[in-house]
Amino acid sequence: MDDRVVLVVAYDGVELLDVACVTSCLDIANRIGASPPYKVVLLSLGAHAVTCDSGLQLQAHDALERFNEPFDTLVVSGGLGHERAAADPRLVGHVRRLAALARRVTSACTGATVLAESGLLNGRRATTHWMYADRLAANYPEIQVDADPIYIRDGRVATSGGVTSALDLTLSFIEEDHGEALARGVAMGTVAYLQRPGGQSQMSMFVATRLSGDLLVRRIRDHIHSHLATDLTTPALARFAGVSERHLSRLFLTHVQSTPAQYVRGVRTEAAAQLLVSAEAPLAAVARQCGFGSTESLRQAFLDRYGVPPSTYRRQQAG
Repeated sequence: MDDRVVLVVAYDGVELLDVACVTSCLDIANRIGASPPYKVVLLSLGAHAVTCDSGLQLQAHDALERFNEPFDTLVVSGGLGHERAAADPRLVGHVRRLAALARRVTSACTGATVLAESGLLNGRRATTHWMYADRLAANYPEIQVDADPIYIRDGRVATSGGVTSALDLTLSFIEEDHGEALARGVAMGTVAYLQRPGGQSQMSMFVATRLSGDLLVRRIRDHIHSHLATDLTTPALARFAGVSERHLSRLFLTHVQSTPAQYVRGVRTEAAAQLLVSAEAPLAAVARQCGFGSTESLRQAFLDRYGVPPSTYRRQQAG
């Protein structure tokens, strides 16, 4: 069988992880039996070596401008140099040309900026690293930018969120190409989830909750995390904190960018997701342990956050 050719576009200021999350997954897929195997070709203008954000250099396999035959997948990498790359008409023109030859087109992280400049995201829903999403939306109003998901697939064009989100997207491609068993083998090889749903938030609650420097908010958050099954309504939290409900809401909107109720629901949903993956407890027990009043409340929270019911989420993770 012919190789499944994957072209990876790099430039000065590329993020090494954006490249490696894709290429390493495909290499592991080959080692454990991908058939046809993937053939990764790293391209740059003039086939020049590119300097990564970290200062390391990558030597391209071929020149971006020389490749001119149908292939499987085009990947535009991200990195701090993404805006300089998008301002280079030669690079953008060749990305646009190659996209017409590809079965599918994707970007890692801020590589979405290059796809946007090429016009390939016009009229589509897309994501990028959450730190750059507002800028992408402002500069390219034709795109429906959603900063939350770890990746979005819109037809044959896909975009991934911050850095390691490219790993999740690549796993989804491997599963599509070769089946769930092989994708699970790659996930095990990279010690990664198989697979985080594309709709999962880039800013996991367990990461985002540490951003606040307000001591009272941190105390309330710690209480929420350690008492999920108790009464965590806004009145109960206000009593615990010794403040009025209005002041509590103001604190959360300022330091957490959500209402107390929204925050509690998000933490409970994330905790339930962890339990569904790591334990075999029935849904009713998971709902009870995480503070949901019923399995229906748990189900609705999963649909809102992940786009799938909890039973489907568990099945996706367990394979």
